[in-house]
Amino acid sequence: MSDVTLGTRPRDIYDLTIIGGGPAGLFAAFYAGFREMRTKIIESMPELGGQLVTLYPEKCVYDVAGQPGILARDLAKQLIEQAMRFTPAVCLEEQVQSVERVEGDIIRLGTSRGEHYTRAVLICAGVGSFSPNRLPARNAGKFEGRGVYYFVREKSALKDKRLLIVGGGDSAMDWVLNLRDVAQSITLIHRRDAFRAHESSVRKVLDTGIPIYMWTELKEVLGDDKVEGAVIGNSQTKEERTIAVDAILGNIGFKAELGPLKEWPVSYVGRDIRVDGRMATSFPGMFAAGDVALPDGAVKLSLISIGFAQAAVAVCSAKVYVDPTSKLFPGHSSEKLG
Repeated sequence: MSDVTLGTRPRDIYDLTIIGGGPAGLFAAFYAGFREMRTKIIESMPELGGQLVTLYPEKCVYDVAGQPGILARDLAKQLIEQAMRFTPAVCLEEQVQSVERVEGDIIRLGTSRGEHYTRAVLICAGVGSFSPNRLPARNAGKFEGRGVYYFVREKSALKDKRLLIVGGGDSAMDWVLNLRDVAQSITLIHRRDAFRAHESSVRKVLDTGIPIYMWTELKEVLGDDKVEGAVIGNSQTKEERTIAVDAILGNIGFKAELGPLKEWPVSYVGRDIRVDGRMATSFPGMFAAGDVALPDGAVKLSLISIGFAQAAVAVCSAKVYVDPTSKLFPGHSSEKLG
């Protein structure tokens, strides 16, 4: 049954509505289809894929089982193809702003564009909405998007450029390794005396032999109509130097905002939605999976592979919630879809 009457008006009711179209949400959509649930995805961005397509489409992802190494955008493409196997409804550029229970067990989702009705909700919102920390250097804002970047949508835009990368975390290391055969040259600066990235990535970056300056910050971006250089300064010695660069890539972190999500009727542990072993929140019929969720007693690991597993558990739990006569474990997909 999909059409029911709420009050005097009929409403189209879905079995499961997934909030967030990133990796966890996409796999959840596939699994919900596999469980024969009528499913909808609501995504605030203009395309599906989450951070895979928004933040690092040209970076390789190595920690997904069965993928020795895959470009993030290609992984997103495969996840979207898998999710669409059961033709879920998809609503893009729409932010869920409110949640309430209406008649019976139906949940109403109020969004930036209207209303949606569902029997169960799965929150796969990742870290929420995010924006990069801007480089505080003089003139950095003037050149943003035309020489100063925080995202790399196409590596070809940096081909044969003299590139300055600012940062000391995983993103900075990954971009050094991903762009070393694209850029003419790469210089790396970091404001501290030690990197915060995976040890193996740091070792590979050190092995490249590129110029690396520690305790160093970007002071000023130079140029008239385009980036032509940068002034960098050592915070310990106070020494400044000018280097010739054509492009600057800032990797100094992101601000994540939960937005309306933090006002929803669920329990939180810090920034994470608290869930039980079935990925159920404190609001009946609402589940959470992926980076936004923290199961009781679990260790927090923000990995795509963890999101996949949690999504499957959440979908199966939602299936039983919507239809108590169904089994929690559906059997193996090879038996059902082969």
